[in-house]
Amino acid sequence: MLEAVREVDPLEARGLVGSGAAVLLDVREDDEWAAGHAPEAVHLPLSAVDFGDPKLMESQLFVVVCRSGRRSALVVERLRAAGRAACNLRGGMQAWSVAGLPVTCTGGQPGTVI
Repeated sequence: MLEAVREVDPLEARGLVGSGAAVLLDVREDDEWAAGHAPEAVHLPLSAVDFGDPKLMESQLFVVVCRSGRRSALVVERLRAAGRAACNLRGGMQAWSVAGLPVTCTGGQPGTVI
């Protein structure tokens, strides 16, 4: 049985990503991503996640994010079950934005969380 999903707050997530210790994996759908995302995030929509994909390297820590944290928590559970290191961004992109962290849209303009 897996332990409870580990969660990190937006500032901790930003630190992990900024130090190179983790990849911020945004699992929201295309329209959500296009409206606004963290500049350093990698986009992999939930509908396209292949939990056996070798690109999801076992040694890499993933901080997984969605809008509010529910979908990303499910992805974290599945990644951990597949042997990957992963944690959930508590509160999702909503919390990221409230924390004053940058949100950009395609083209680098200021974005919004939908």
